[in-house]
Amino acid sequence: MTPGFAGHTLKIMLIPLRELPPEGALFTLADQSAWLAPIRAFGMKCAVSRPLVASVSVIPAESGCLARGRLAGTVVLPCNRCAEDASVSLTADFEEFEPLPEKARENGEESRIVLRDGVPLLDLDALCWEEFLLALPLAPLCRPDCKGICPACGTSLNNGPCACARDGLDPRLAALRGLKMR
Repeated sequence: MTPGFAGHTLKIMLIPLRELPPEGALFTLADQSAWLAPIRAFGMKCAVSRPLVASVSVIPAESGCLARGRLAGTVVLPCNRCAEDASVSLTADFEEFEPLPEKARENGEESRIVLRDGVPLLDLDALCWEEFLLALPLAPLCRPDCKGICPACGTSLNNGPCACARDGLDPRLAALRGLKMR
């Protein structure tokens, strides 16, 4: 167990690269605390509705390791338009070369490999967490035709129109209403 984010204790899956066979090995990260602890620690508005699972093949190399894998699961995020729950299925294939820390520093990169007593260990949790963040949609929607909320009263327009009076014009463009085109 290792101290984690904001007082949370995390189990970290460290893979000793020197102990892997030349053809590599397959690892599965299915422990939900690997996902839930950082979600809580970072205050993300995200809930896991179908367990997140990452299967990763790790192949050692002289200057690091190659990690190929797949992340799958379902999360619930706030809709980008109306803030209601949006269920998002995640399926992401990835392939990353992780350089040894000294090689990464030379190139100005970060490495998911840590050295403990000179032994290179791949931090599989960190690698999978990064892939999870990359797999999240930028603008999740509760449904493709989400109408959002009324900017004046905040009523969800998915439930029907609100009672706000509208002249049909955007108030931000009011200064342009008197403009005449030639």
